[in-house]
Amino acid sequence: MSLRPTVDFLLYQWLDAEKLQARERFADHSRETFDAVLDTSERIAREKYAPFNRLVDVEEPRTETQPDGTLSVVLPQATYEARRAYAESGLLSAAQDYDIGGMQLPYTVEAAANSFFAAASISIGSNLLTSGNANLLMVHGTDLQKQVFALNEFNGRWSGTMCLSEPQAGSSLSDVATRAVPDGADFESDPLGPRYRLKGNKMWISSGDHELTENIVHLVLAKIPGPDGKLVPGVKGISLFIVPKKLVNTEGQLTGERNDVALAGLNHKLGWRGTTNTLLNFGEATYPVRGGAGAVGYLVGKPGDGLRCMFHMMNEARIGIGMAASMLGLAGYYASLDYAKNRPQGRPVGKGGKDASAPQVRLIEHADIKRMLLAQKAYGEGALALNLYCALLVDEQHTGTPESADEARLLLEVLTPIAKSWPSEWCLEANSLAIQIHGGYGYTRDFPVEQYWRDNRLNMIHEGTHGIQAMDLLGRKVLMEGGRGLQLLAGRINDTVQRALQVPQLAVQANALAGALQQVGAATKAAWATGEPTQALANAVPYMQAFGHTVLAWVWLDLALATLAADAPMGLPASQGRMGAMQFFFRYELPKISAWLGVVSTRDMTCADLPEEAF
Repeated sequence: MSLRPTVDFLLYQWLDAEKLQARERFADHSRETFDAVLDTSERIAREKYAPFNRLVDVEEPRTETQPDGTLSVVLPQATYEARRAYAESGLLSAAQDYDIGGMQLPYTVEAAANSFFAAASISIGSNLLTSGNANLLMVHGTDLQKQVFALNEFNGRWSGTMCLSEPQAGSSLSDVATRAVPDGADFESDPLGPRYRLKGNKMWISSGDHELTENIVHLVLAKIPGPDGKLVPGVKGISLFIVPKKLVNTEGQLTGERNDVALAGLNHKLGWRGTTNTLLNFGEATYPVRGGAGAVGYLVGKPGDGLRCMFHMMNEARIGIGMAASMLGLAGYYASLDYAKNRPQGRPVGKGGKDASAPQVRLIEHADIKRMLLAQKAYGEGALALNLYCALLVDEQHTGTPESADEARLLLEVLTPIAKSWPSEWCLEANSLAIQIHGGYGYTRDFPVEQYWRDNRLNMIHEGTHGIQAMDLLGRKVLMEGGRGLQLLAGRINDTVQRALQVPQLAVQANALAGALQQVGAATKAAWATGEPTQALANAVPYMQAFGHTVLAWVWLDLALATLAADAPMGLPASQGRMGAMQFFFRYELPKISAWLGVVSTRDMTCADLPEEAF
């Protein structure tokens, strides 16, 4: 089964992406140019990524000790070729301005194009991080930082990372201990930005070291000590720095000096094995540079403004992680669908029981197999639709009218935790169902579904854990600006409800969605009835699960309306499949929200109050 028809339907018949070409920024584009980008992406993913997905899992990154005692990373040749093909396609700078080599492509189309790579092999390359790194610098960097660092990432010469976590500080960024001190009396006069010396350790850094590109641009969170030499406690003391692996001049050329950023070792992961994941040491004199102590770094933005700058990259990364999870879910679905169509197993049960003399039927002829396939389809296609909708909101935020741009901004604030976390949880469940359909074979490496599950298990952890996303949603996003973001979302959901009520075959689902929205609204108020955060947030994850299921029910109802409005007759399998997935979601999934919201509304403290000794 091909992903392309689903992407085309979502882009053109549901989101009406062609209307974007009416905007000045996208005026040179058309359906033909959008399709050309999708064609190219689909071809590169098919030729350079998919055939090597198992290879990069088995031949995971390893280190070699160099003659000077330092470590270097060894990767399969296929990774180099895939990365080169992606960079040469121009996709790293697809959304950027023409004058810096970009295509001025809508982010909606760029996100759709990248879906092919995520489905083919999620762990080859570090393209998401590189684009996000460069995009951050385009917003918060100086003109020269943009010219030297961001543009060389967009053109593929260099790659980028984000260095937040430390061995002792994972999600708790207020506890980072990496220090940055001014580098000499003239530190503020460096044309590349105020120059500092950094010392510390960064953990879980994806693509933190490799030889895929000429240079690596690390964006590093660190604290500048106060006048007393002590680090400022909390997140307000965090600043952001550009720390290149190799030092460069103002023309973007390597100076021949290695910065004091050293690979301390690789983390050997459950999944995503094709991407290096590293522990990096900054400023420990592995590569002494320019006669001073510490790695050379250049301040981005203002001192103490690091987390705000970094969140520009993190929010973009969270949508990207949601897309990755969605595509892994769909990859497993396609594999298990193919298996179910071809694997004979068992016989149907008639009134007289099973006829052992009858030939076996294929797996897909069993009702329970269809249940598991429909669940995967509902999770995967629904999650892909949600993330493309969020991508469209990004375009609206950047190119819409002031009023629509502000609405898109608020909607993204509310939906980003869902776009990241819902696919990470439910498309992982889809991968589990794909293994189940394969039976014992699914538990072996002879079939790809176990790898999809392993790769997807990471997504509930990185770029903000599941619990952190839930607390962000209930503790901040639905309350911000007087709850206006939640009100905007409710307005869009109600618009879909009203349109669906005019379609007799969708009236039951429309009423169910209206009821679910009312439950979410009531639970939100009940959670905060006492104004006590400890009580309100004790069940933040069940709240996010219910909120996410309500959002996905809305997405599926809107997809059903688009399916009925399409020119294609309803008898086509694709249309039947979408309507079947919608019906499945409303009958099997949406009813779950009552149990989740029950503990939220009553501010149940069963988990929070149980003493440590009782576990």
